[in-house]
Amino acid sequence: MIEHLDTQDRKILSLLQEDGRLTNNELSERINLSASQCSRRRTRLEEEGYIRGYRAELDREKLGLGIVNIISVTLATHNRDNARRFADLVAKLPEIMEAHALTGEMDYFIKVVTPDLRTLSAFVNEVLLPHESVQNVKTAIVLDTLKEDGRLPL
Repeated sequence: MIEHLDTQDRKILSLLQEDGRLTNNELSERINLSASQCSRRRTRLEEEGYIRGYRAELDREKLGLGIVNIISVTLATHNRDNARRFADLVAKLPEIMEAHALTGEMDYFIKVVTPDLRTLSAFVNEVLLPHESVQNVKTAIVLDTLKEDGRLPL
C-alpha cells in the first residue's frame, strides 16, 4: 500500500503526527497545496486507513499514573484458546498501554501504567497471576524513560 503515497501525502502524514489538530488551511500553508487538495488527500488517507484516528496526548504523571511497568507473561499452555483468553483479558484492562506477542522465552510483553507500587502488586497478584491463561509473570519497573514517541518514521 505504501507505493500509493506520494511526497505530499507523506508530508501531510508527518505534520498530522506532530499535531493532529492542524486544519486543512494550516496544512496547505506548510506543504504548498490548496486547502481543498489537503482536505481531499486527508479524507483519502483516512478512508484508506493510513490515518486510524486522532487523539490527545495526555500527561500520565499529572494524571497520577507515574509508574510505568514492563511485564513479561508466559502462558500456561500454548494453544489458540488460551491465547484468545489472554487476549480477551488484555483487551478489557485499561491500565495496559501496549501488549505484544513475542517469539522466544516469553509469550507476551505488556506495558502497564499504575499510580503506585501497591496498585501494581494488586494488578499482578489479583488480575494477571490468577487468570487461567497465565503461568508466569516477570515485572520490571521503569526507572527513566529515554524516549517515548508514537510517531512513525516517514
